[in-house]
Amino acid sequence: MAGAEGPDLIVAYLEMLAAERGAAANTLAAYRRDLDHYLAALAASGRDPLDTDAGEVRAYLADLETQGLKAASAARRLSCLRGFHKFLYAEGLAETDPSAPVGGPRRGRTLPKVLSVAEVDDLLRTARERAVAPQAENATGGERRRAVRMLCLLETLYATGLRVSELVALPRSAATTKQRYLVVKGKGGRERLVPLTDLARAAMREHLTHLTGDGPFLFPSDSESGHLTRQAFARDLKIAAAAAGIREDRVSPHVLRHAFASHLLQNGADLRIVQELLGHADISTTQIYTHVLDERLKSMVRDLHPLMDDPAESGTAPV
Repeated sequence: MAGAEGPDLIVAYLEMLAAERGAAANTLAAYRRDLDHYLAALAASGRDPLDTDAGEVRAYLADLETQGLKAASAARRLSCLRGFHKFLYAEGLAETDPSAPVGGPRRGRTLPKVLSVAEVDDLLRTARERAVAPQAENATGGERRRAVRMLCLLETLYATGLRVSELVALPRSAATTKQRYLVVKGKGGRERLVPLTDLARAAMREHLTHLTGDGPFLFPSDSESGHLTRQAFARDLKIAAAAAGIREDRVSPHVLRHAFASHLLQNGADLRIVQELLGHADISTTQIYTHVLDERLKSMVRDLHPLMDDPAESGTAPV
């Protein structure tokens, strides 16, 4: 790759990510956008990615901050740049890795948006009512199919905690399996088992009766991918939330995934089990939910620890 131009370097890096690390198409597309933007900024400054320095990387990140990029997004961008420069250095294309000494932006601890159990119950109950008799007697066949599909999406997402990209791309065979779990291929090609509830299985079977043709997907669409897009599901989910009396800005597919994890932890699930169900490679990713554990542990100590009894109430006094 001697004398490679910027775009060629990006292609080489992305090919490595795909071949050696099994990076998903969405990840590769995001990295390409980030690196295209970065190399354009370097070119505007008259710098070459093979011969730049830490100061230039810091200046780029500082410029992103002035443009209003959030700390979390800036940290993701820096992670992308670090991987790119580390690759160039490892391949012998660059003499140094200018990103190595660059510190990441400070990020506050952002807790995920979560719906309460009662709110999820309202969302599912409303979806069931609309699936049984959407718009009462005036429903068209298309409206009924969309209502049944939405119920299937909601029941399956809340039962499994799947990523939205995994959910919309489920194979049609998921609705006919006799097993009480799904085998899901997640990020990096890693497979995991995800249990299914009876309600989710029933919703899948009902949805299947409304499908026509023999396509491979459980949620087929005329989109480029052949299945329901994440954007279309997110749009329809906001409509379902409004029907349940929940503010649209509080609901997204990712919020339901968070609700799945948080509600499990609230009811005593082990953090490692939730990590496995969510498909997180690193436990640190799952630890964003430790605020749920903190409250549960405090409550447990308050209720169960023998020294938490009030001596005045128990009629005893300390010796």
